Parts: sequence; C-alpha cells; structure tokens
Amino acid sequence: MVAAVLAGLSLLSLLTCGYLAWGSRRGGAEEAPGNLLGEEPAAGAPPSQPHIIFILADDQGFRDVGYHGSEIRTPTLDKLAAEGVKLENYYVQPMCTPSRSQLITGKYQIHTGLQHSIIRPTQPNCLPLDNVTLPQKLKEVGYSTHMVGKWHLGFYRRECMPTQRGFDSFFGSLLGSGDYYTHFKCDSPGICGYDLYENDNAAWDHDNGIYSTQMYTQKVQQILASHNPRKPIFLYIAYQAVHSPLQAPGRYFEHYRSINNINRRRYAAMLACLDEAINNVTLALRKYGYYENSIIIYSSDNGGQPMAGGSNWPLRGSKGTYWEGGIRAVGFVHSPLLKNKGSVCRELVHITDWFPTLITLAEGQIDEDIQLDGYDVWETISEGRRSPRVDILHNIDPIYTKAKNGSWAAGYGIWNTAIQSAIRVNHWKLLTGNPGYSDWVPPQAFSNAGPNRWHNERVSWSAGKTVWLFNITADPYERVDLSARHPEVVKQLLRRLSQFNKTAVPVRYPPKDPRSNPKLNGGVWGPWFKEDEKKKKSDKSKGANKQKKNKNKNK
Repeated sequence: MVAAVLAGLSLLSLLTCGYLAWGSRRGGAEEAPGNLLGEEPAAGAPPSQPHIIFILADDQGFRDVGYHGSEIRTPTLDKLAAEGVKLENYYVQPMCTPSRSQLITGKYQIHTGLQHSIIRPTQPNCLPLDNVTLPQKLKEVGYSTHMVGKWHLGFYRRECMPTQRGFDSFFGSLLGSGDYYTHFKCDSPGICGYDLYENDNAAWDHDNGIYSTQMYTQKVQQILASHNPRKPIFLYIAYQAVHSPLQAPGRYFEHYRSINNINRRRYAAMLACLDEAINNVTLALRKYGYYENSIIIYSSDNGGQPMAGGSNWPLRGSKGTYWEGGIRAVGFVHSPLLKNKGSVCRELVHITDWFPTLITLAEGQIDEDIQLDGYDVWETISEGRRSPRVDILHNIDPIYTKAKNGSWAAGYGIWNTAIQSAIRVNHWKLLTGNPGYSDWVPPQAFSNAGPNRWHNERVSWSAGKTVWLFNITADPYERVDLSARHPEVVKQLLRRLSQFNKTAVPVRYPPKDPRSNPKLNGGVWGPWFKEDEKKKKSDKSKGANKQKKNKNKNK
C-alpha cells in the first residue's frame, strides 16, 4: 500500500512541471532563431553533418530538475527537454571518471582498466592511450573538436592531456574538483596546486576570479563566435557544477532563502546558475547560426550526493553507489533534427551509447577491431523505436571486496559475492558485494538547518546479505528484494556477470607518485612523468647490463 502511494506521488511529481519562455530569461527574446540577439548568422548552406553539443553536468541528482518535481527552478532545462526527448530510462556510472571514460570510448570500465574508483590527482594513471576516443573519430570526418570544463581522465604524462586525445582545444580543469573562483585544489594537506588550463598550459591569464560556470560559458560563446557554422563542430561542455565545494554567486540565492538546509540552499543557487548558463549557450547557438543543424545532449555524470545538497528522491542511494540513485541520471536530447519532438523515451539507454550514436550521425566509421559496449540508439531516441540494448553491466570491481560475508557459496558457486558488482538484464537488476549507502532520502531530509538522517527511510537486512535482485521496471525504487523468491534468475545473472568478467582487462589503480606534487611543477597540477627520464633509466640499465656481459666474456 505504502509503495503504491509513493509511486502515485512520484508520478504526480513527475507530471507537475513548468518552465518560462525564452524571452523571460536574461539576454533572451522570442525572436527568429537567426536574429535572437540582433545579429544575422553567417551565410551559406549548413553542413550535412550535425553540430554536436554534449553538456555534462556534475553530481546533479535525479530529482534536481524542474520536470522531475524539484523545488529548484530549471526553466531552461525544462523547456529544452519538453521540446526534445526526455530519457527516462537512462543510465550512467556512479562516479566522475567512470562515466567520462565510458562516454569518450563507448566501452565499459572492465574494458579500459578503470573499474576501481576514480583517477586520483597523484596517481600515474589516465585513460589508456590505446583507446580511440570520440573526438578522434569525429576529427577523422572533418569535425572541429573543442572541450570546455572538467577532464578527470588523467594527466600524469602529456600524452594523456585532452589536446592529445582528440580535442583541437581545451579550456578547463584536469582534476575532479576545486575552488570555483580560485581554481586551486588540495588533494591532501600540503599537496595543493592551481588547476585551470588552456590547451597544455596553465591559464594564469584567465584567472580573474570569475565563477567557473560563467567563465566556461563565456569560453563556449567565444568558440561559437569564431567558428564557421558551415563546418561541423563537436563541443563537449563538462561543467564543474554542481559538484562540491558548494559555491555560487550571491544573486542566485534570491529565490532560495526559504531553504533552511544550507547545503541544499547553496546547491539550488549553483543549479540556478547552471540553468542560466545553458540558456546562454543555447542563445549563442541560435545567434551564430548553429542551432537549426545542431544536436544538444544533456546528461548528469552520476547521481546526487545528499550530504552535499543533491536529491535523488524517490530513487534509492546516492552518488558512489550502484543503487538507482547513483546511476540513473537526468538526461535528454534537444534538436530540430529529432522526428518525435516533445516525447519521452523509456527505452534502455546507457552513457556508452553516445559513442557509436554520435559517430554514425557524423557520417563516421566505427572500426571493426574496436569492440564497443555501446549501441547506436538514435532511432530509439528520435523515432521512438525499440532500443537495441537489453542489458547494462553497471560494473565489476574486483578490488572493492568489503562485503566480509560474501562468498562463492552465496553465489551458488558461480560468483564470489564479496566482489562489488551490478548488472541489468531486461527488467532484472542484480547487485553483489557492498553496493554502498542505501537510504532513501526524501525532500523532508533537507528541511532542517543541518543534515538530518532521521527523516531518511532505511531498510535492514541480515549482516550476511551480499546478493540483491529487483524487477526495476515494476519496482524502480528498489524496495522489494526478490533474490530469495527467484533463485534461478539470480543464477542466470550471476552467469552473465561471470561471462563479462572473462573479458575484463587488469585494473589500473597505481599508488600515488610523490613527483605529482604541484610544488615540483611551478605550483600547478599537471603532467609530471617525463618519458626522457624513463628512457635514460632504461638506457642506463641496458648499458650496465652490456658492461656486465663484457666483463663475464673477458673472464
């Protein structure tokens, strides 16, 4: 009964949405697309290949958009989604690096070696160089490729930098987080540095104390103003917002003074600023003649973090977990090129799907030797057809084995349930190991001045539990565990996990390198691994071995 009422309330909240007209926003007016800000777009026929604008928000919760019933106003996102296609069965990864790596390669984490956690600033690690990236494939077919925002795919050597991985230009941060105004980041006490780059160098000249969301938007406007809209462009905008630290310009707090919870209030202001920024990006696309031949994709990189103001209600769990609240994301596509505008897509879509989908739209070729985990889902989104995807490997992390009671016996001899893993096959979802923080955090949890877990709904299970099974279609909030009722389904999904695991590459998670300290690099976070040093050591070693052999020969 309770579940039915909650489901009804959730449906009501999803249906209750609204948005403002473009003209009601700053700098906007309801004019013809080519004359929004009083200027004509560049003349000439548009390219046959569409302009691709991929906007990735950071840590935005599933509920934190107007059309999902949030108290935070997001008129731009609401309008773009309402006029496009809302993705309401859309999945990402539970943390930053994994989602970004899967977006840019079209591969699951088990196939890039990034199965465990994120890439830390001090680790000699990055997205493996033998992986072909989305911007590289788009460049092959004539695209100009630009990235603005957060990279978080490693930088310990120059070959790992965005400009070496397919982007013509890069303006943004290399790390996972940092101050929105000063762009400094401390990884641990005494290990601090500056983290704002233009291409391959620290962007000290751009350090004017501008809030990063606004600064990145200005850079996007400059790129669009200087590029020829008759030539295709791929613009990857990976905003820092709404990731902690919780910072926002003062004027964005004006509508949220009534929110007592300080983290939620700051988060709301940050999201309001992000919404306005996306409005300004859209206006620039219209002003400079890109919009009519553009595809705008919006996605969060993972679920929200309730302790940092984010809300995933009515989903269970949060960022960093494999419950739905960590991996089911806000997402939509907005484009004049869509056939079924103003619709909702409830077919299964995953972040790996953008790689083959966008390359196909760009009239590119996917090499046969690239074994992708993503599918081309454009017809699913644009025309409402069935998705080619029937399953998602959420992840297998062989390092994260914190479920002390996990065992091969609990996994029917098929799988060691101490290992953290999660998989979705059709309607079924299976989790093993320790899936992470599992509370449901309702809106009331944010009604107090500080975090209050007394409002949270919790579920208790025996200490030895390491397997969960849910019918996600019937029970999207993961309230009824069916593992004991359907052991045959559990076994089938465990076998599927085992099959996936046979294709996994070794985990890349090296220990920290003291040479990464920004104090050794002019106070800047940046590449520290020198190929020359490695070569010298290798040559020295070879020379020593040669001398040793000669001595032995003489003897």
